[in-house]
Amino acid sequence: MLKLDILVLSVHPDDAELGCAGTILKHIAAGKKVGIVDLTRGELGTRGTAEIRDKEAAEAARILGLAVRENIGIPDGFFQNTQEQQLKVIAAIRKYQPEILITNAYHDRHPDHGRANELVEASAFLSGLRRIETYNNGELQEAWRPGLVLHFIQDNYIKPDILVDVTGFWDKKIESIKAYGSQFFNPDWQQEPQTYISSPDFIKIVEARAMEFGKSIRVKYAEGFTSRKILGVDSLFDLK
Repeated sequence: MLKLDILVLSVHPDDAELGCAGTILKHIAAGKKVGIVDLTRGELGTRGTAEIRDKEAAEAARILGLAVRENIGIPDGFFQNTQEQQLKVIAAIRKYQPEILITNAYHDRHPDHGRANELVEASAFLSGLRRIETYNNGELQEAWRPGLVLHFIQDNYIKPDILVDVTGFWDKKIESIKAYGSQFFNPDWQQEPQTYISSPDFIKIVEARAMEFGKSIRVKYAEGFTSRKILGVDSLFDLK
């Protein structure tokens, strides 16, 4: 079993890169094991195909230096917070036993993001109940509940509960985003339908949000996260 310090469970390939790649990179650099499980293959996206996005996600994983990346194949767009889908997410959580789980925003422009948040939140709790049985390669999994569930902030502005300085990892974050050449601005894809995120201005919007968050803690770039539970620290000197 590969035990992770941080597991990012997000609905579309590229959500994790946009929402928290800087935080992923920072913790990997500090020696933590971090992985991503994508819930869907993004097969309903206007540009590219599921197969192309599979390859892009693998390249982004290489850039980030992830310990693992997998896709559990929930249907894009049409999934719901059902027992069937919860059991798939529970199995992924138990497989990697993360201390910290990160998932999509509470609500967002894309309705999949908020629904994924609800699905992962419910599954994270249920994953700790030993009477719910899930299996990995035929073996019964142990119950496991992450100690902390965080949600990154996406297109809609949501006031963060915590900010992480990612200034030193910004360029590598952008490199991981640009691995998704089918989705974001790419001169080779100009014959494809154009979308909100394929505009050359979109990456500028991502940067502007990070700079806005960074300004709040007097750094150049930061990523924001929310939590449904109150967060605590051991010392006031951990705060800045």
